Amino acid sequence: MSKALLSSIHSVLSITPARWLAITGSIPGELLSRPPAPGEWSALECLQHLLDTERYVFPARVRLFLTGRDLAAFNPDEEGSSYQKSPAELAAEFASLRADSLKELAIVSQADLVLTARHSELGVVSLGEMLNEWAAHDLMHTVQAERALMQPFIASSGAWRVYFRDHDVDIQDDSAT
Repeated sequence: MSKALLSSIHSVLSITPARWLAITGSIPGELLSRPPAPGEWSALECLQHLLDTERYVFPARVRLFLTGRDLAAFNPDEEGSSYQKSPAELAAEFASLRADSLKELAIVSQADLVLTARHSELGVVSLGEMLNEWAAHDLMHTVQAERALMQPFIASSGAWRVYFRDHDVDIQDDSAT
């Protein structure tokens, strides 16, 4: 992994909290809590999951790699937390935890990226791979949250709705028939 890629990972991890602070600071709670479709996560559930993984998964895994220990899988359906805070409070907590994580991440060197550990489900993985997964995970769940937030606007966009085909949960994929 190049130094530039490590810098890009740090950049993604750095901007995610600001995105969530902006989202939760300006979008009504009822929209944040609205799932895009039955069985899918709402924006708020995506934030709660990111908070769980910030608290229990990614920074802990960095420490495990650096100390030569193996990694356990994380199942959000079984190990996720139940939060009784407002969306803005959750985003602020996430931002605080992420700031601490970025300080810890700053000690990871280019040479550390080849360190390996055994993941209980995936087998042998490297620290570099896990850091890429962390950045992708941040982006994936933020995009997932934004997709959930889009749904009422897409549904009410009239003739323009066709432009949102890739994101509209109510439009079925015609190629599957």
